[in-house]
Amino acid sequence: MPWSITLAGKTHQFADLRTLMAKATPLRSGDVLAGLAAGSSEERVAAQYLLAELPLSHFLENLLIPYEADEVTRLITDRHDAAAFEPVAHLSVGQFRDWLLAYETDAAALTALAPGLTPEMVAAVSKIMANQDLILVASKCEVVTRFRNTIGLPGRLSVRLQPNHPTDDLRGIAASMLDGLLLGCGDAVIGINPATDQVSTTCSLLHLMDELITRYEIPTQSCVLAHVTTQIHAIEEGAPVDLVFQSVAGSQAANKSFGIDLALLREAREAALSLRRGTLGSNVMYFETGQGSALSAGAHHGIDQQTMEARSYAVAREFSPLLVNTVVGFIGPEYLYDGKQITRAGLEDHFCGKLLGLPMGCDVCYTNHAEADQDDMDNLLTLLGVAGCNYIMGVPGADDIMLGYQSTSFHDAHYLRQVLKKRPAPEFEAWLAKTGIVNGRGQLVENARALADAPRLLKLESTGS
Repeated sequence: MPWSITLAGKTHQFADLRTLMAKATPLRSGDVLAGLAAGSSEERVAAQYLLAELPLSHFLENLLIPYEADEVTRLITDRHDAAAFEPVAHLSVGQFRDWLLAYETDAAALTALAPGLTPEMVAAVSKIMANQDLILVASKCEVVTRFRNTIGLPGRLSVRLQPNHPTDDLRGIAASMLDGLLLGCGDAVIGINPATDQVSTTCSLLHLMDELITRYEIPTQSCVLAHVTTQIHAIEEGAPVDLVFQSVAGSQAANKSFGIDLALLREAREAALSLRRGTLGSNVMYFETGQGSALSAGAHHGIDQQTMEARSYAVAREFSPLLVNTVVGFIGPEYLYDGKQITRAGLEDHFCGKLLGLPMGCDVCYTNHAEADQDDMDNLLTLLGVAGCNYIMGVPGADDIMLGYQSTSFHDAHYLRQVLKKRPAPEFEAWLAKTGIVNGRGQLVENARALADAPRLLKLESTGS
């Protein structure tokens, strides 16, 4: 179905819904690379005008990827809750924006609505929203998950402690873990990206983290971000797996490029649930996403990268995850060119995920060949904190020496908690106070005795004379 509109004496035509969605998207290098971006600001505004007038129900009747050709489309369609959709079923995309921004639309209303929304709907409305709109609506969303602690409560900000090492050296990883814990990080998860995707390495890392968590009764969870099949093998070998991780994307073909499908993810979740390691809840999955992943796999079906990103959230939503993380600037400037594009993408991703009912975090990050720097990350970090992001990354020195990119540090998390009066997950906060890492006012204190025997436990001390 073609659309056309005349603005300032010039007629703009859009051949189909994919084209309209792509042309309405704020500028980003990935869509330019794919040949999908608007050719001018005027064309983008024309597309946004038309998109605003489109009924939300149009997305239920006009699928961007055919139902028969894609299992993600089938998942989106089959899981749609018509009753939950009913309060907004009569609205256009533009009217939906107004509804989201209304005073009366609160956390309870947004939670009830989430099962009735499709990724294409939330992607569409995000394209006609200003950054402040994305922040305001996301800040009203509350998504709470549990495993050994409670993540996502209002007034809370959690941190993934990310102690990666370029050679998977256990001593180096253990040192980073202690550093992060002593700076109040690690309540979202202690999560290690292994340098090598091997079952033996995965098991060694899992045992290292489990030893620390068990010895100090830390109310948190661990994860080794190996491929999901590697983690299933680790479970079969008796490794102490808390969360199962996998990167996911918004089309069947893109997920195939990751070596996964929905059936494999279901198998992994059932394997993790069978261990019954959670004490407060059973959210056992951890997913990561990123704009541009489908395009880089040649599996975007002519759809803009932000809409494809939103479709990946339908995959994540199916498995009731503890954590979902958009690694927003990791893929590189081919997809998000500079700090401005990274900032916009981070706010979009967080908004879309939260609106779909997901426990969204963000890896506020960039690669060294992008036109971005740490000032851009400070800005995005603060904006996401205001928007109610469930968690961020804590990387030693904000420099991941294994993955080779720049993220946020343990100190950055401490900054954000101070400036926005945010606190860690309640169970983890109580543990920090009990161990003497924080004082009665929740402030970090110098206390070398807090984890005094940890170096010996984790074999950090020299055994020689």
